[in-house]
Amino acid sequence: MNETDTGAPADVGVLGGGRMGAGIAHAFLLAGSRVTVVERDAEAAAAASTRVLDSVAASVARGTADDDEAAIAARFATSTEVADFARCDLVVEAVPEDLELKIDALTRVEAVLAPGAALASNTSSISIDQLAALLDRPSRFLGLHFFNPVPASTLVEIVRGDVTDSPLVEQARGWVHAIGKTPIVVADAPGFASSRLGVALGLEAIRMLEDGVASAEDIDAAMSLGYKHPIGPLRLTDIVGLDVRLGIAEYLSSTLGERFAPPALLRRMVAEGKLGRKTGEGFYLWDAP
Repeated sequence: MNETDTGAPADVGVLGGGRMGAGIAHAFLLAGSRVTVVERDAEAAAAASTRVLDSVAASVARGTADDDEAAIAARFATSTEVADFARCDLVVEAVPEDLELKIDALTRVEAVLAPGAALASNTSSISIDQLAALLDRPSRFLGLHFFNPVPASTLVEIVRGDVTDSPLVEQARGWVHAIGKTPIVVADAPGFASSRLGVALGLEAIRMLEDGVASAEDIDAAMSLGYKHPIGPLRLTDIVGLDVRLGIAEYLSSTLGERFAPPALLRRMVAEGKLGRKTGEGFYLWDAP
């Protein structure tokens, strides 16, 4: 596998150019990788390009990028064809948190990859072993769970499946360090480490709001001031997206039991389109996205 001078994969593909995918692309671009983002159509690809290049421009303006904007942009491309991943050393799937969608995405991508290439999913909760069972080369597959917003988050959760090559896990540690983030390695289990803890806290905060225990602001203050969390669980749910939180909770409740059952308030807000920051309203009001 080819790597940059920083130790990042030389050629990286990202399937899905939404907020998460664009953030992942940005991280590898700043580490010197060539990055290709594949989207479903030309309009989505153009939107992904804008997200990535705007983020690159912001990093250059802050002085946190080693190269100038033009040099970084020259390493970046978008496409609507997964065949353009053929030369990639690593492809990260970053489509929405839906099992069937991820299975379709991963099998399509694997079909075009070189035998030695690595394939990763950015899933925050879906079993890596369940996904790997449908792949031809499951030993070259693992979870790389980034956190939102990627440029501001320093953690990446590496999820090791039962048949993931041990050298690949160690290689992934190096990649995460190369992009300036901190890796943790966890075994495949529902919700891994981060989502299992984060969703449990977030759901309890929603239940407390539902029960009238305190306002959203005061529930968040209890954790940010009382327990030194950098952000409260309800504000964090707004940033993650209420729909994303609901999807993960439904998956965890089906695998781990009723303690992860989504509160009625969460279901109602998602049905009303109050998804958090991306729609301008969730537990808080936000500026238009």
